[in-house]
Amino acid sequence: MQITKLTTNSVLPLTCSRSGTCCFGKDVMLNPWELFCFSKEKKTTPKEFRDLHTKFGGIQLLFNGKQDKKGQHACSLYLDNAGCSVHEGRPLACRLYPLGRQVQFDKAAYIYEGKQFPCLKDCAEVLDLPKLSVGDYLKGQKADKFEKALDEYLIVMQNIADIGFELLLDTGLAVSGDTKTLALWRETGIETHELSANRIGEEWLDCLMVPEITIDTENPISFAKKHNELLLQKAQEEFGAIQTLEELHKASVLLIAVALHLSRGLGADTKGISEHWIEIAKSHGAKE
Repeated sequence: MQITKLTTNSVLPLTCSRSGTCCFGKDVMLNPWELFCFSKEKKTTPKEFRDLHTKFGGIQLLFNGKQDKKGQHACSLYLDNAGCSVHEGRPLACRLYPLGRQVQFDKAAYIYEGKQFPCLKDCAEVLDLPKLSVGDYLKGQKADKFEKALDEYLIVMQNIADIGFELLLDTGLAVSGDTKTLALWRETGIETHELSANRIGEEWLDCLMVPEITIDTENPISFAKKHNELLLQKAQEEFGAIQTLEELHKASVLLIAVALHLSRGLGADTKGISEHWIEIAKSHGAKE
């Protein structure tokens, strides 16, 4: 699939509708900040929203509504003849659509797949609308906070993984000749979202996706930093006193699985991240 990269000055027929084709048949992934914003707009708790409108522990929106002419199901938040019921709380994926956001070496680029701009095929009415630059479109969609949340959660993801590295490399587990830990790191990188959620379990999924945070909820960076503290505190409480090699192995695998599950909600290349972490661990003495 061809990928077209854009700058913020690129001018395209960009628009956003509460009831466009983007509400049907999509895979919309969520991070904890976005789940929180949805629940706030819906006037419910994050956990209640998660249980009603998402799957795999909260990382993906449910699309189980009415079908369109192509047989694609609508988002569970879509109202027939009205459109999105929580438009102001929508996540970054919806704010950017039909664009994607690609982060490499701390720099973000905006992209779309294919040779033809997607809206020209799916929403032909945009041909009659004024064209916007990518930068102006992003401002109009109020995407800034949600981009900051995504970037901050990439840091949270790495911080969780770092504990998994420490449990493998700094405890005697790697030098013991252990080979099964990295094998399971690789397995978690390629398993389905459902298997990933099952591996982590309900307690860690709740801590990962519906944290109990009541301060600085309007600031995505403060929210993510507080969430990071809660996750690291839980890891310390649960694994700070373990000693046996088998316990260290299980803890390392679990924390890498938690980090990779978060990566799925961030729309990251989970398999690529897993392989990268494995190579780093091997370069520090771990065996596979």
